Amino acid sequence: MEKGALPASGSQRAPAQPPNGRKKRPLFEMASLCFMLIGIFLWAGGWLAPVRTASKALSETPLIDGHNDLLILVRAIYGNRIYDANFTKPFEEGGMYGHFDLPRAKAGKMGGAFWSAFVPCPTEEGFANEIYAPYVRATLEQIDLFGRLAEEYPKYFTLARSAKEAEHNFYKEGKLISPLAIEGLHQIGNSLSTLRLYHQLGVRYATLTWNCHNLYADAAVVSVNGESVASKPYHGGVSKAGHDLILEMNRLGMIVDLSHVSVDTMRDVLGGSPEKGWNGSIAPPIFSHSSAKALCPHPRNVPDDILQLIKKRNGVVMVNFSPDFVSCRAGNASTGLPDFVEETNTIEHVVEHIMHIG
Repeated sequence: MEKGALPASGSQRAPAQPPNGRKKRPLFEMASLCFMLIGIFLWAGGWLAPVRTASKALSETPLIDGHNDLLILVRAIYGNRIYDANFTKPFEEGGMYGHFDLPRAKAGKMGGAFWSAFVPCPTEEGFANEIYAPYVRATLEQIDLFGRLAEEYPKYFTLARSAKEAEHNFYKEGKLISPLAIEGLHQIGNSLSTLRLYHQLGVRYATLTWNCHNLYADAAVVSVNGESVASKPYHGGVSKAGHDLILEMNRLGMIVDLSHVSVDTMRDVLGGSPEKGWNGSIAPPIFSHSSAKALCPHPRNVPDDILQLIKKRNGVVMVNFSPDFVSCRAGNASTGLPDFVEETNTIEHVVEHIMHIG
């Protein structure tokens, strides 16, 4: 029953009154009002039941955003100046550009996020240390940005360096579970020491590549003359240096993220290349923001055989809702990237996508 129809059912004209109708009219009106209220309560109860169920679930089990780009947005739009009113007002009161501000986090009962300390790939060719140095600095600036946000808004943010600490922050203090992430090993500057430092500072997963190859692994997409194209293999997956790095991530307790990497890199990390003499990551890897290649043939998406390997390794694929990765079809472009399909850029298509994967 539609909400708008309910009042009409209680406001129809009463039949002609009998001679003693004046005495019965108040009883009739009261009965009509009762039936109308009962109808409203039944409608509201039926509508609110799923909302109450979801609210209860979100209060008991934290909903974690697997990849949140708030930090790079603050850098790009506000220059990391988080004490100025042009940032604090929309951040605290709502309406900030993008998908996150404090009112929306509270209204959505957000449980936490992996906050990505993202910086883009170098434009220079090669893997030289001096090329990467500015990107290590920028990464530290992004980690510092989150630290300052946590100091400024301690009611909401606190670093979670262990599962026990994360549980305490959520259940006992009502704070967002807030580990950090890096998005591409170009951000460590070819140094395992830098990786370990990031771990000490709260980074709990590392995406092996962004849109560039690095010393450790091949990416799915690279930039050529300023244009994103499907990549050609460089290492053919994970390099020997990458084997050592991933084992160090396993030792530290830093999750291996396979979003953005090539299919060969995915397969190597998931133990699907035994002929190479390496069994991959010991700990379960994740895809922090990827979708199904069978539904949208983007190089960043996950093929069916890799989904089977994820199942065997107890990993997880977190679906990327960006239209580019769920609403596409194979194209003829020289870039190797698919065409975007506007007519499938709908919530129905996203739901179908999730159900197919689930």
